[in-house]
Amino acid sequence: MHVSSSVVLFLRATLLVLSAAACSTVPGPAPVPVPVHGEREMKPEVRASLLSPAEMCGFLVTRDAARCRAFFEQKLGFRVVSEDALALVLDADGRMLRIQKGSTHEPRPYTVLGWNVRDIGATVARLAAAGVACERFGFPGQDERGIMRFADDTLVAWFKDPDGNVLSLAQMPEK
Repeated sequence: MHVSSSVVLFLRATLLVLSAAACSTVPGPAPVPVPVHGEREMKPEVRASLLSPAEMCGFLVTRDAARCRAFFEQKLGFRVVSEDALALVLDADGRMLRIQKGSTHEPRPYTVLGWNVRDIGATVARLAAAGVACERFGFPGQDERGIMRFADDTLVAWFKDPDGNVLSLAQMPEK
């Protein structure tokens, strides 16, 4: 089947509009802002950005939607908001994560999505209990659990989703 380039451009533009509209809110009941397992929230900046009051949302790509859904829903505990032929939309503790379905995807060799946590050791232990192993890259300062300590005392651990996307946890030093 041949599809003209103008149809392809129209479909791409439509997908961009739909993706932007999907980012504006997560349908369903409003999440209650309760700290989970001691994770800290970012402190609001006094100065608003150009995009304020918009909320940032995350995007990933998957080749295998069923396996991806099982990982994020069953292992990480995210709530499925919707799923259609184009994407899986998740509520990640009040933030939207839109996972686009694609027939091809090359995972990047760097972090594409991350979380700031208060206690990285406890979070890594919960991931391990759920069957999610942290990556060990052999970096100096990375321990047997996969947690790396940087010179400024920031702690970081990396893990991958079923598509090989690198996800990370970071515990920032107390000031």
